[in-house]
Amino acid sequence: MSEKINFSIIKQFGPSVVKVKIPEKIINTLNSYVDEVISNEQKLKNLNYGNNLAGDVTQEIKLDQDFSIKSGWGNFLSTCVGNWIEIETKKKITKFEIQKSWIVRQFQNEYNPTHWHNGHISGAGFLKVPSYLGKHVQNKDIRYSGGNLQLIHGARMFLSESTFTILPEVGDFYFFPNYMMHTVFPFKETNEERRSISFNAFIDDDIYNVYK
Repeated sequence: MSEKINFSIIKQFGPSVVKVKIPEKIINTLNSYVDEVISNEQKLKNLNYGNNLAGDVTQEIKLDQDFSIKSGWGNFLSTCVGNWIEIETKKKITKFEIQKSWIVRQFQNEYNPTHWHNGHISGAGFLKVPSYLGKHVQNKDIRYSGGNLQLIHGARMFLSESTFTILPEVGDFYFFPNYMMHTVFPFKETNEERRSISFNAFIDDDIYNVYK
């Protein structure tokens, strides 16, 4: 057949995920906040969020709301989500209400099991990443997933993957719908910290509720 066939691949099924870069100034401010909290025993006790989350990790620290505003973190999240929702739905959000935002301090052999979040919109990103996360024990040709974030949706079928595995890099942040399952694999052979940040937020009910 000599005639050229033009075709395009359409991928319109499943939820979209947005990847952005956290501004360096905000990364530094968030890391300084965590360092200050962990040096203050009373403050650490007040902001401890570990009992409310799924992970088996060293510490999970809640961001205080005033700090989220002053640091620019809340505005960063609101701006990104507003742009994402307008691109996807052609609607402008009039409400962005952070339910919770927290930072996870994870060290070797610790992990976050498969779970999902509350609210309407969620996300996860990276403030510190170990320089080495370990290697595969048996097969050196297999990509090692230690310390990776994995997003999960649906089931694997022909022409449809069910997972999106993310190698953490400082400053990378991913937005996704609250119901999207995700997990963080344990890593090994290092004493360095993997520090991540997440949030849950509500937007306009009439935009989020597609079953109205």
